[in-house]
Amino acid sequence: MVNVHAVYTFYHWIPTPILPGAHYMRRSLRALLLFVLVFLLQTTPQPSVSSGQALTSPANGEGSISTPHLISPTPLRSILANRSARKDTWGEEPNRKQHHFMFMEYSPVNRLVELSAEGQILWEHPMPGLAVMFEVLKNGDVMYAYGGSSTGVQEVDRDHKVVWNYRAKCEQVLGFSRLPNGDVLVGEQGPCRAVEVNRKGEEVHTTPLTTNEKPAHRQLRSLHKLMNGNILSCHEADATVREVDPGGKVVWEYPGCENVFWAERLKNTNTLIGTGSRIIEVTPDKKIAWQFTSADAPELMMTWMTGIQRLKNGNLVVANFSRGHEGNGAHAFEVTRDKKVVWIFDNHEIASLVTMVHYLDEM
Repeated sequence: MVNVHAVYTFYHWIPTPILPGAHYMRRSLRALLLFVLVFLLQTTPQPSVSSGQALTSPANGEGSISTPHLISPTPLRSILANRSARKDTWGEEPNRKQHHFMFMEYSPVNRLVELSAEGQILWEHPMPGLAVMFEVLKNGDVMYAYGGSSTGVQEVDRDHKVVWNYRAKCEQVLGFSRLPNGDVLVGEQGPCRAVEVNRKGEEVHTTPLTTNEKPAHRQLRSLHKLMNGNILSCHEADATVREVDPGGKVVWEYPGCENVFWAERLKNTNTLIGTGSRIIEVTPDKKIAWQFTSADAPELMMTWMTGIQRLKNGNLVVANFSRGHEGNGAHAFEVTRDKKVVWIFDNHEIASLVTMVHYLDEM
């Protein structure tokens, strides 16, 4: 009989590779071993659990089924079922607040995960296709864009039931934003355009977006509708943030933004941008008013700034997509205006690559 603990030990022993591209082999091997571990646990007799210990999971993307947690006194099962955060992961320093939050994991499993302030998994939901961003609604539902053979924007409740779904007529959707009136601004790629859709799934308005990229995948990331009706959008392949009017005319742009994922217009008329290994705030005349770079906090190993959540106190919660540096640095962090890092999420056992993080206790 295979020794479960031996497999688990080997799973965590696999060192972080230093050869270029070797991290993909490590990730694949760990995913295979995780599958073996789950199979072994599922074929081992389990103790009975109460209904309060049930975890819901989706059934064919629609409705829900109830699957019990694997709960046992055995440390291995406890780690795999709850995958508790290690003490150092949560940065337990004096006066450092811990948070209840949700994150989007990109790989090896593209999923949404909700964690308690103590680091326990409260809820998780697999994506129906490639997904990089999400929004938690006031009623607790979660909305996300998804790509694949079918692509669009979907809203699910905490029972994994799809309560709203818009299927786009383009090659891929990865970006979206929810508007104050309840409509959804869908970022379509191939062709590149911003489509406002109402709750009935009807197209309210379509704005063509400018891009020099022909393949769909890297044409567009985040997009937002501004108070003046214009659209602010991030064009990854063009390394440019653009503002266009409702007819699609470019009225402002900021180039030189490597791997740009996130941009939003601030009340002071500046634009906050997540680009490459830095976060910058740019004035209307394109001067940098503030920035936070890897030089300000080298321990974070800032690689690719993706989703950004702006808190009421002005702090930023930033996701760090560490592709190529898996197993090192921070998945996400909170930083103040004076560049002090006050929270870090760096648990590499619970997640491999993360594209977005949202605090749920400060919505």
